[in-house]
Amino acid sequence: MTDSTTEQTVSAASFPHDSGNPLLEAWKTPFETPPFARIRPEHFLPAFAEAFAAHDAEIAAIKANKAEPTFENTVAALERAGRLLTRVSAVFYDLVGAHSSPELLEIESEVALLQARHWNRISMDAEIYARLTRLRENAAALKLTGEQSRLLERTWIRFHRAGAGLDTAAKARMAEINERLAHLATSFSHNLLGDEQDWVLELGENDRDGLSESFVAAAKAAAAERGLAGKAVVTLSRSSVEPFLQSSTRRDLREKVYKAFTARGDNGNGHDNNATIGDILKLREEAAKLLGYDSFAAYSLADSMAKTPQNVRDLLERVWTPARAQALKDRDALQGLITEEGGNFKLAAWDWRYYAEKLRQRRANFDDAAIKPYLALDNMIDAAFDVARRLFGLTFNERKDIPVWHPDVRVWEVKDAQGRHKALFYGDYFARPSKRSGAWMTSLRDQERLDGEIYPVIINIMNFSRGAEDQPCLLSPDDARTLFHEFGHALHGMLSNVTYPSLSGTSVFTDFVELPSQLYEHWQERPEVLQTFARHYQTNEPLPEDLLKRFLAARKFNQGFATVEFVSSALLDLEFHTQKADSITDVHAFEKRELEKIGMPAEIAMRHRPQQFGHIFSGDHYAAGYYSYMWSEVMDADAFGAFEEAGDIFDPKVAKRLHDDIYSSGGSRDPEEAYIAFRGRKPEPDALLRGRGLLDESEAA
Repeated sequence: MTDSTTEQTVSAASFPHDSGNPLLEAWKTPFETPPFARIRPEHFLPAFAEAFAAHDAEIAAIKANKAEPTFENTVAALERAGRLLTRVSAVFYDLVGAHSSPELLEIESEVALLQARHWNRISMDAEIYARLTRLRENAAALKLTGEQSRLLERTWIRFHRAGAGLDTAAKARMAEINERLAHLATSFSHNLLGDEQDWVLELGENDRDGLSESFVAAAKAAAAERGLAGKAVVTLSRSSVEPFLQSSTRRDLREKVYKAFTARGDNGNGHDNNATIGDILKLREEAAKLLGYDSFAAYSLADSMAKTPQNVRDLLERVWTPARAQALKDRDALQGLITEEGGNFKLAAWDWRYYAEKLRQRRANFDDAAIKPYLALDNMIDAAFDVARRLFGLTFNERKDIPVWHPDVRVWEVKDAQGRHKALFYGDYFARPSKRSGAWMTSLRDQERLDGEIYPVIINIMNFSRGAEDQPCLLSPDDARTLFHEFGHALHGMLSNVTYPSLSGTSVFTDFVELPSQLYEHWQERPEVLQTFARHYQTNEPLPEDLLKRFLAARKFNQGFATVEFVSSALLDLEFHTQKADSITDVHAFEKRELEKIGMPAEIAMRHRPQQFGHIFSGDHYAAGYYSYMWSEVMDADAFGAFEEAGDIFDPKVAKRLHDDIYSSGGSRDPEEAYIAFRGRKPEPDALLRGRGLLDESEAA
C-alpha cells in the first residue's frame, strides 16, 4: 500500500475549504503532505488567525456542554481540538528552523506573541480546569484504560502547571509573563542566528595547512552558498568549526575561529543576548513562585524523572569529579606535546582539539581523517535504516514525488515488516545560511488513531558540511553519531503506537526523551554495522580490519574533555535556574564565578556558553533540563547492555521489548515503569561511567 486512504479521509474532512491559502486547504499531495512550493510567508498570519479562531470555537463548545463531564466530552474533546493550529504550526516552525528568511523571522516575532496569548486563554481556563479536576477526583469510577488514565492525569497536570488553578490576579500576571517570555525566546534565537549568518573566515591558499581535502571541499561549498564562488570559508556551524580547530596548523586562525564561535550572542552588538538572559531568568523565577515553587528549577524538575534539583546535582557531580580528573591529566599530556615540539606557549582552549588529535594518533594510532573517507553520508543513512530493519522490521523507500522545502531535502516512505505504510521520513542534512545551527528531530504530523489511523510524518535536521560536486559528504565519527542520535528520535516518532495525540512519540519527560536517541547511537559504532556500511567513497573497499580496531580502541579517548564541556554547561543551567535571579546582574560575572566554583579547566570551554545556549533560552523545553542527556545516558548505557548480555545486538526478543516498552509506547505510561518493563530493573548508574571510561578514576576519587 503506497497511500493511507484512512488518513486522507480524516485530514480532508478536517480542512475541506478552498480558500486560496494552501495552509487552509485539503492537501492533494502524496500522503497529504504540505505543498511547500505553494506556501508563501504571507499565507501564515491569515492561516494562524483562522486556526486560533477554530481552536477557540472548539474549546467554547466543550465549555458549553451542560452534560456531566466525561472522559469523552472533556479529555478526548480537548485532544480533537486545535488540529488546524497543530497543522499550521508544524509547517511554520519547520521552515523557521530549516529554511528561514527575513520575512519568516519577522512573522515569527508576531506569531510568538499570538501563540502565547492564545494558549494563555486555554491553558488557564477555569471551567476546563474544573471539568478536569472533577474527572481526576472520580477517576477510579470512570473505568478508563491505562492510556486514558495516563492522558487524564497528564492533561490535568498540564493545566495545573500552566496556572489554571490560580486566582484572577495571578493568572493575569502569568499571562503577561508568558507573552514576554515568548518574545524574549524568539529574540534570543534570532540574535544567535544573526551572529552565525554575519561571520565567515575566508581561507586563502596559505591558510589551509593541515586541513583535509574533504574539509576544503566543504569550505568551498559553504562559500558558494554565500555568493563567494571560488573561495573557501569557515562558518560558525559546529560541523565547520570543530574539524577546523582539530586540524588547522595555523594557531592564529584557530584562535580567531574559536573566539568567534564562543562569542556568538555576546558581541555587544545588535545581536547581544546578555540582557535577554537576565530578563528571562527573572520572569521564569516569578512564574515559578506564582505556582508555589522556590525556583524555576524546582518547578521544572517536579514534572520529570529526576524530580528535584538535588537529584540532578548529585548525578552531575558524580560524573564531574572523575571527568575533571581525567581532563587535567590529558591537559598535562597536551602541554607536554607542545613542549616536545618546541612550543613556548601555554595550552589554550583553541589548541585543545588540535593537540588532542595528535595525542590520539600517538596513543591509539588513529585520527578522524583516516576514517572519514569510509563514512560517506549516504552509507551512514543506509546503515541507520538497516539497523531499524534488523531491530524493528522497517524498510525505507525513497520517494521523489513528495514536496520538500529545499532541494537538499530527501523523503522516504517507511513500511513495517508486513509491507504496510508506517510513516514518512524527511532528511535535511546540509548546513546553509537559512538554517539554524544544531541537529534536531521534529514532525509535520504525529501518529494517533483517535478518529482513524493517522500515520506520522517525521523530520531529521542536520548541519553537515557539504562535499564538493565530485565528492560525497564525508562524516566525522561525531557527525555519524549525530546522524544515528537524531534518527533514534525519528524512530521514537515513527514507531509510536498510541491512540491520543498528546501521548504520541516523543511526548515524554525531557529526561526520558533522549533515551531512544542516545541508545541508537550504540549501533553506529558496532563492528557488525561498520564492516558492512563503512566503505571508502572512492574504491568501495570496506573499512580495513586494522583501522576498525584502532577506531574502536580510540572511542574513549578525550572523554574527560567531552564530559567536562557537557557537565559544565548542565551545571551552569542548573545554577541559572536555582539561584535568585536578582543576584545574576552580570551574566559574565556569574559564568566566571560558577566555573571557578567547580574548578573548570581554563583550557576547556563549555559546550554552550550562556549567550548561545539555545537549548535553555530559545524556549524553556530544556531549561533546568540540559542534564537530561546525561540522565538518559545512564539508561541508554544500561539498556544496550541487554543486547550485549543476550550475545546479539539484534536479538529479536530484546528488540521486541525495546519496541513495545520504549519506542512505541510514547507518553502512554510512566517512563520509569516503561524502562523497568524493558530491562527488568532500574538502570545501574555505573554503566555511564564505564561507557565513558571514567569508572576507575571515580573509584579512586
